Amino acid sequence: MDSSTVVILDFGAQYTQLIARRIREFNVFSVVLPCTAPLDAITALNPIGIVLSGGPSSVYDADAPKADAAVLDLGLPVLGICYGMQFMAHHLGGKVVPSDKREYGDAVVEVVQTNKLFAGLPVELQVWMSHGDSVVDLPTGFNIAAKTHNALASIANEATRMYAVQWHPEVAHSKQGTALLKNFVLNICGAQANWTPAHFIETTVDAIRKQVGTGHAICALSGGVDSAVAAVLVAKAIGDRLTCIFVNNGVLRKNEFAQVQANMREKLGLKVVAVDASKRFLQQLGGITDPETKRKIIGREFITVFDDEAARILKEQEKHGELQQDAKGNEIAWLVQGTLYPDVIESSSVKGPSQTIKSHHNVGGLPENMKLKLIEPLRDLFKDEVRRVGRDLGMPDDVLDRQPFPGPGLAVRIVGEITPERVEILQNADDIVVFEIKKAGLYKKIWQSFAVLLPVKSVGVMGDQRTYAYTCAIRAVHSEDGMTADWVPLPYEVLKTISSRIVNEVRGINRVVYDITSKPPGTIEWE
Repeated sequence: MDSSTVVILDFGAQYTQLIARRIREFNVFSVVLPCTAPLDAITALNPIGIVLSGGPSSVYDADAPKADAAVLDLGLPVLGICYGMQFMAHHLGGKVVPSDKREYGDAVVEVVQTNKLFAGLPVELQVWMSHGDSVVDLPTGFNIAAKTHNALASIANEATRMYAVQWHPEVAHSKQGTALLKNFVLNICGAQANWTPAHFIETTVDAIRKQVGTGHAICALSGGVDSAVAAVLVAKAIGDRLTCIFVNNGVLRKNEFAQVQANMREKLGLKVVAVDASKRFLQQLGGITDPETKRKIIGREFITVFDDEAARILKEQEKHGELQQDAKGNEIAWLVQGTLYPDVIESSSVKGPSQTIKSHHNVGGLPENMKLKLIEPLRDLFKDEVRRVGRDLGMPDDVLDRQPFPGPGLAVRIVGEITPERVEILQNADDIVVFEIKKAGLYKKIWQSFAVLLPVKSVGVMGDQRTYAYTCAIRAVHSEDGMTADWVPLPYEVLKTISSRIVNEVRGINRVVYDITSKPPGTIEWE
């Protein structure tokens, strides 16, 4: 284990893995453990520091997440964040009470006593708050380090190297958050900055090679950045024993089925099998309007398709005398997916007791009786980290710079029932959005930009004729990692062109609106 490891104990915050991501940006290895991890599991990692994450609970809740308080007695530097601050204060003899006024969103914090955590930072900090409880009495040896207008914002005991903040320094909205975390990791913990994407590639490829053994794997290839990088990583580990399967699920973007095949074969040299299963997916999705049900249907159908293709590939290998078996006699035992951490944390509580936002077809939508075992080499990374790994693997920019596209495809951008007609309408509208965003030179500057088809019809007038057609919403957001996002103020001329083209060229749409909701409170996708 790397000698510079920071352990993050997850108390259930949606942003926990962001802390790990920020620390990795300093080229320092970090690992997230559930807050319930035994003390010996924590110390076995030989950590140089501990971070206590935020969480949605109160320390006084009957089911409040609890860590072994002995972690505070290890003599290591500790940083408590939000709930982590309350946990620290509560277990060290301080007092936590419900706040008279909940603090949520942007806030200004005043540093009243400087210390190593705030070294080089301004006296006033722009931060992101999200808490309902507050510390009112300090544990012995602690001082007040920062305040807001109505609550303690930071406490510290420099003698024991214990620090805590009531806000979330890991999110982009906390303007000096990265500098604060760097002070803790590099200056207070004394970490060595020696963990890089190249190190990740080396250790991941070695782990995959050992995991698969002499067996075979198939990859759920979508053509996006995530699945492409996952496929190249696995191919680096097991070579031609990886077969990539690209499925037309009936809710792909316009012309994508042909374009992805060409990109993956010609630019990445991957072995790709293309399966047109659009009819079976659309048949299963017929009449379904609930977004969670849509996701689970698509997840179930994907796995069924992969099971069918695995059996077919085995027969082909047997026919040509290429059959190889692992220790259990299974020739294709593994399914590779490009799952990222935002998918994981929004789909299920994996590291700690975090709240489920929605399931994704490649996480929360998998059936319990799935025949294939999963390999998810990117599940602890964020999109920008994946792109850096891809560049270290030598992958071309036109593959790595593609905007994110959801696993369930256009199914989560068609609000309401999915029909072949509505899919075609959205494909045509979305194609115009992508074209005009690229034409304006904005594609690489925006995290995601796309069209959404709403189950809302309105009256319009075209060529002196009354129309009654669907409404299309345009969505464009800035983000670093998909965990938080701000809507993009697209130039009026770009919006005007997009709207005009959609209304005039896409039969079935007569009204275009623009989504100006950030995340939170909204999500990036509409479903």
